[in-house]
Amino acid sequence: MELSLVLIFILGYTAISFEHLLRIDKLIPALLMMTLSWALIALNASDVHALTDQLLHHFGKTAEILIFLMGAMAIVEMIDYFDGFKSVQSLIKVKTAYQLLLVVSILAFVLSAIIDNLTTTIVMISILRKMVPDKELRMWMAGFVIIAANAGGAGSPIGDVTTTMLWIAGKVSPLKLMEHIFLPAVVSLLIPLLIAKKIKIFKQYLPAAQEIEKSGVSGIILLSGLGLIIFVPIFKTITHLPPYMGMMFSLAIFAIIGELASKRQLNLSSLDEQNHVGHTGPTLKALSKIEMPSILFFLGILMTVAGMENLGMIEQLGEYILASGISKELYISFLGLASAIIDNVPLVAASIGMFKDGLDADAWHFIAYTAGTGGSILIIGSAAGVVAMGMENIGFGWYLKRFSLLALAGYIGGVLTFLML
Repeated sequence: MELSLVLIFILGYTAISFEHLLRIDKLIPALLMMTLSWALIALNASDVHALTDQLLHHFGKTAEILIFLMGAMAIVEMIDYFDGFKSVQSLIKVKTAYQLLLVVSILAFVLSAIIDNLTTTIVMISILRKMVPDKELRMWMAGFVIIAANAGGAGSPIGDVTTTMLWIAGKVSPLKLMEHIFLPAVVSLLIPLLIAKKIKIFKQYLPAAQEIEKSGVSGIILLSGLGLIIFVPIFKTITHLPPYMGMMFSLAIFAIIGELASKRQLNLSSLDEQNHVGHTGPTLKALSKIEMPSILFFLGILMTVAGMENLGMIEQLGEYILASGISKELYISFLGLASAIIDNVPLVAASIGMFKDGLDADAWHFIAYTAGTGGSILIIGSAAGVVAMGMENIGFGWYLKRFSLLALAGYIGGVLTFLML
């Protein structure tokens, strides 16, 4: 049975990796992997009732992550509804392409630590579309956004799905994660930025910036939304409740602010259909824009890995790796390189099942760094890269030729910085 589960995972993940060639959304093979894996386990189970309890346990752990992500997505969508991110754009005053690159990279690094690397990439490329009419230059900028967003997200419990997984699993604490990852993450971005200074395309001057139209409350909405997301770890520290409860609290408070800002009567789910049609408020609009395909993809991946973990396969793999004489540091370094090809979510999910290190052990922080930044080496290696690929029509080969060595240099620099620290 174990061999069949491995085969299902390999076939499913091959379909996910080649979704652009197969023209099948990655959530389909992910959900098939999940259901087939658990069906196979159930058919071979001696006690179906016990298995149901185990399934519920794993689903509960997975649901914690998904509910957390949905809350964060809704808050970000509400910020966008009130033109909150246009406030960021209005503050960018630069003359040269390299100056803009520095500002955009720093913004992407900081924002990804607060709202997550995927959303940050969407926001920053949307801003670049308004500021940089030159397609080639914008593609170069987008490449650095990928590197910066992945680097910033690696050092925050809410900056990347994998760091959120580690936090919710009780492997890292927010302050210790930021303390250990901040400098390696900075180095992983700084090295490519220093090299970029010699690249010809960044030496040109930019056209004058156009006037930006935005909502009157955009600044307040932006600050309150980001502040409430940052409050989530504080809520957990005070109440000791799981992180998704803090995110739901922040979403509820932000929904009140959004409803008041839109001058509507406080009503999160109107039963009056006549009023509902054509008068949907920011809360319902934000919830309707949540990326359910991504949520279902994560569900499929995490529950597939949970199935193998339930049989002890993940733990056995960890024991085999350590018994083979490979150091944990070397394994984790290669894990980061593998995340450029394989999605970092199952890699981190498997690592959580492999190692038994305590809270804030060096291994967990190193996994957070490598899984987060290693995906920048190839454009298909991270959610940020895939969304940039779609938004700017960046080819795999184009990115490989121009950015893979840059990202690899930054990644290695960050690894050496972490190990020295």
